[in-house]
Formats: sequence, structure tokens, C-alpha cells
Amino acid sequence: MIDQAELKRWNERFQNDFYWFGTAPSAFLPEQRHRLPASGTALCIADGEGRNSVWLAEQGLDVTAFDFSPLAVDKAKKLAAERKVNVDYRQGDINAWDWDERQYDVVAAIFFQFVAPAERARIFAGLNRALKPGGILLLQGYNTDQLKYGTGGPKQIEYLYTESLLRESFPALEFLHLASHEKEVSEGKGHQGMSALLDLVARRPAAATTAATAKQP
Repeated sequence: MIDQAELKRWNERFQNDFYWFGTAPSAFLPEQRHRLPASGTALCIADGEGRNSVWLAEQGLDVTAFDFSPLAVDKAKKLAAERKVNVDYRQGDINAWDWDERQYDVVAAIFFQFVAPAERARIFAGLNRALKPGGILLLQGYNTDQLKYGTGGPKQIEYLYTESLLRESFPALEFLHLASHEKEVSEGKGHQGMSALLDLVARRPAAATTAATAKQP
């Protein structure tokens, strides 16, 4: 069931002519450009107004992206058209997304810390299933030190990330990069000021292919 109050909140945020988080990607994504495949598929979850999905499409990836807000999706489509890239945009609730529909070479999960811990655990499990063997997860969010800054993100500490939480949540993945750090962020009106961030880059082991094959009759 769609949470109408939550939908209203996000639609009010995205109804303006400007892009709430700007049109440039999260700085974390270009920093990881060297880890991206030269071609392949990507999924951007809770993609908002399209800044991250458009950038991934510009890198030559076949991108699928979704967001809860229809206004955000409309603005994302406009941004993609302006930047002359194709993205498969869909409106969808992150709690109802079919993580098993397709697997991707890249899954980007950037600042989606609006779900309670139980819902987050289901989403994290879905992210793992949505990765192809050898696929890369790019995840960025606020760590628990963000509460002292108040420059974005949730106000409840249980919604924020710790390194131990991410390690426990993705035990089957190979961690390529995990870093807590503080950084001055300037991303539209939504993210402004010194922030406490947590970055994760992890790979689903290619060896999973062998295991999957072995199970077939």
C-alpha cells in the first residue's frame, strides 16, 4: 500500500522548477568511475530527479532507474533528454520493487535513508540479489556522526549507517572500498554543508556463477 503522506512529502520537495539535489551526480560516483564496466547494465534505486542515473548512462551503461515520486521521475526524464541519454525510468515504491526481475552489472544506492531498519534489511537483501555475479554495488549514505551536522539525511540514528552494519548486511559480497569520512557537500539545496558520509563499493563474487550452475538439473 502506498504511503500517501510520504508520497505527498516527496512530491512537495520535487515540485519546484529547480533540481532539489542538483543535476550533477553524487561526487562518490565519479570517484568510482574506474570500477565501472565499459558496457553493461545498471540499476539506480530511489533515483530522485535523475542526477545519478543520467551520469551512469553517460558512461555507456544501459540504465534502469526508479523513484517513488512521479514528479521526480518526470524531471529525471527531462534531464535525460537534455543530456541526450536513454534511461528506463519507472515509478515504483522501494518496498515493493521486484529485486528478482533482473540482475545488473552495477547497482547504485545513493542516499536512500528514509526507511526503517526492518525495511532497510529487506532492501539490502534485494540489492544483493539484483547484482550479477561479478556485479558492483555502489552505496553511499550518512553515517551516525551526521547527527552533529544536521546538513541532510534523517534525524533518527537508527536510519544512519555504520561500517559494521554494512559488513553484517552484505556478508556474501567482496568489499573493495569501505570508508567513513567527513566532507563538505554541495549538491543542490538538499545536501549542503559539512557531512559525515559512509561509502561502500562491493562486488558479488563471480564464483557464484559456478554455484548457480551446479544447482541446475
